[in-house]
Amino acid sequence: MQSKPTIAIIGAGLGGAAVAVLLQQAGFKIKVFEQAPEFSRLGAGIHIGPNVMKIFRRMGIEEKVSAMSSHPDFWFSRDGFTGDYLSRIPLGDYALKEYGAAYITVHRGDLHDVMLSPLSSGTVQFNKQLETIEDTGSEVVMTFTDGTTDTADIVIGADGINSRVREELLGVEAPTYSGWVAHRALITGAQLARFNHNFEDCIKWWTEDRHMMVYFTTGRRDEYYYVTGVPEPEWNSSASWVDSSREEMRAAFDGYHPTVQALIDATESVTKWPLKNRNPLPLWSRNRLVLLGDACHPMKPHMAQGACMAIEDAAMLVRCIEEVGLSEYQTAFDLYAANRVERASKVQRISNANTWLRTDEDPSWCFGYDLYGTPLVDISSKVEGAA
Repeated sequence: MQSKPTIAIIGAGLGGAAVAVLLQQAGFKIKVFEQAPEFSRLGAGIHIGPNVMKIFRRMGIEEKVSAMSSHPDFWFSRDGFTGDYLSRIPLGDYALKEYGAAYITVHRGDLHDVMLSPLSSGTVQFNKQLETIEDTGSEVVMTFTDGTTDTADIVIGADGINSRVREELLGVEAPTYSGWVAHRALITGAQLARFNHNFEDCIKWWTEDRHMMVYFTTGRRDEYYYVTGVPEPEWNSSASWVDSSREEMRAAFDGYHPTVQALIDATESVTKWPLKNRNPLPLWSRNRLVLLGDACHPMKPHMAQGACMAIEDAAMLVRCIEEVGLSEYQTAFDLYAANRVERASKVQRISNANTWLRTDEDPSWCFGYDLYGTPLVDISSKVEGAA
């Protein structure tokens, strides 16, 4: 390996952005390849727990993220029909005191922009869709659909549920449709003001087979976002999402509480997304290739920790590379898997089951986790099958 090896990152989403920033801050030479032509402020919200805000602290962006975000005092769960409270999970000042950082909700596009901001200009190359990847033994050769090629000593696959890097490790296999869809809509504060309802900062409305998660995406409280989980037996579209409608939402949430009906009435545009999944992978790395985030453990969004797990992966991967040195990348990847598979698999399992915080429970094992303060698992105790 050269004296100054190069690490390539495929995908510049939240996990890719985190690993790129942390590697660059640690002094490594990196290249980031993103298939999109540019980034835009897509209409989606996201939760970031204290477990990840502590990673943002290390990245130097915690204060900026905190300043632009909504800081709910509670995660409320309510019965979708009656409105009765099922749980009141304290956040706000309680999270700062007990977990060591804030719990925030934010617009994904705003967060992504801040996460990318520490990177040196030109680090991310756009319109770079990976076509083939070959580990020659001494380097990795990447070919892109625009006809260009590039090389790196190590390649990190942060390229999502349809990861091309994962296909190189495990072969081509389509993700499975879960039988659920998610409706997504962003409602302006002006639209909300038309309705005389108490629109709580962070609330999940539940019934037996469906739910609606709702929260503010800015500290100004001028955007209110909802995402649903609704059973739908088949998904027959090749598109990643399709347009939905208020009429479809009314049918899906017939009989729900008047506050939910007001949200539907306030909806101007709503989309519908299939929730797809994969079984736990038998390995996360091989030779010079390693995966993180949805490339190795995609999950339903019902725990609001999917992006958080990708960012935790990124931080742990960089920590392990720094621990043993990049020249010992195989050991670093083994150490990474040994310290991530159990936690990520637990979150994946709970998220897919859709039980998280429905009733009062202690979330400290998740929110209170300190990636940098937790001793590394000994490499001899790594999870079986993780390469």
